[in-house]
Amino acid sequence: MDVIELSKGLDTIWVVLTAAMILLMEGGFALLEAGFVRQKNAVSIIMKVFVDIAFGALVFYFFGFALMYGQDAGGLIGTTGFLINGDLSHIVLNITHETYWLFQCAFVIAVISIVSGAVAERINFRAYILLTIAMTGFIYPLAGHWVWSGSGFLGKLGMIDFAGSAVIHALGGFSALAAAIFIGPRIGKFSADGKVNIVPPSNLPLASVGAFILWFGWFGFNAGSTLSATNGSIGHIAITTMLSAAAGGATCILFTMFRYKKADPPMVINGSLAGLVGITAGCAFVSDIAAIGIGAVSGIAMVLVTEWLEGRQVDDPVGAFAVHGVSGSIGTLAVGLFALPELTEGVGKGYYGLFYGGGFNLLGVQALGLVTVSVWGFLLTWGALWLIRKVMPVRVSKDEELIGLDVGIHGVPAYSQEHDFLDYDRLRNSK
Repeated sequence: MDVIELSKGLDTIWVVLTAAMILLMEGGFALLEAGFVRQKNAVSIIMKVFVDIAFGALVFYFFGFALMYGQDAGGLIGTTGFLINGDLSHIVLNITHETYWLFQCAFVIAVISIVSGAVAERINFRAYILLTIAMTGFIYPLAGHWVWSGSGFLGKLGMIDFAGSAVIHALGGFSALAAAIFIGPRIGKFSADGKVNIVPPSNLPLASVGAFILWFGWFGFNAGSTLSATNGSIGHIAITTMLSAAAGGATCILFTMFRYKKADPPMVINGSLAGLVGITAGCAFVSDIAAIGIGAVSGIAMVLVTEWLEGRQVDDPVGAFAVHGVSGSIGTLAVGLFALPELTEGVGKGYYGLFYGGGFNLLGVQALGLVTVSVWGFLLTWGALWLIRKVMPVRVSKDEELIGLDVGIHGVPAYSQEHDFLDYDRLRNSK
């Protein structure tokens, strides 16, 4: 085996393993969201995650990947690569196209999982399947093409989004916001006089384990985006990822102790995740100290935006917009401020951060790209839900919501109180 073959083998192993780490994050999403919602809706969360993986992978295989990475048409859309076939000669990597598809598939599944949490406990399961198809097959792939395909108009302008603060998290976060507003708050979340009613999480230890799994997977998310096992920046990416997450969590501990007189566990969980989201765009391009600052600002912003949304009666059960939409926006803009000249050399148009003498070029491009993908995500999600509502209810019935989606929609509770065998015929006849 020569050096070239060895290099390809190492890179293939690296990309497959990091893709698997990202896919494991779906377990993190499942546990996090199941822990944050009420016990009667835990199975519903799990079923939506299975929709994300199963339908998301198939849709991205059939046409999503082609629209995202196929031969470019006007800087807007890909036109080849359906079923990973056709002309993909423009994708020149040290790994096969199949390996590259697997890694990108893990990303697309993460995007729809962001939206899942914002509509928890009240979305119609059939409608969610259609929304998943729209997100993984069209909304996300086009935004990804604009930034990551090498031919998209935002990428050509010089936008930098290493692992997706904008393309994945801001897009997913603003899509989540649109879905939460469109579908409306849970019954009883807000009183008629505007008072916000607390919905206690069903299992905070479970949610914490979910957050830790997400934290673990994020090293695959960020470092894996090098697509090479021998890339010299892997260590730096891992450190900035770790420091930003730690800063987000630590800041939320201190900030909530100051603001609420107690360290708020859900906020601390989301604070760490906010730090992870914030560093995703610039993990390869900013310093360690800048990473800490990005994580700290993302954590505080997450708390304030969570309060702001509730004050406007927007019900987001897991804080999807505050974590992903807001922190993703902060991270995207932070690249325009803190990107180091020596780390961005040869990337995009060679722009670097304002605070290092790079001027407003990169910051302006980052702002334009952020606004573009965020507005795209919000409007297209709203439009998709509007179309879905034409053919089926987007929201479950009042009775189903009050009973809980586990029993009302899926016919089984998450935690059975029965200690004996059940009568199968009786159960079947009762449906």
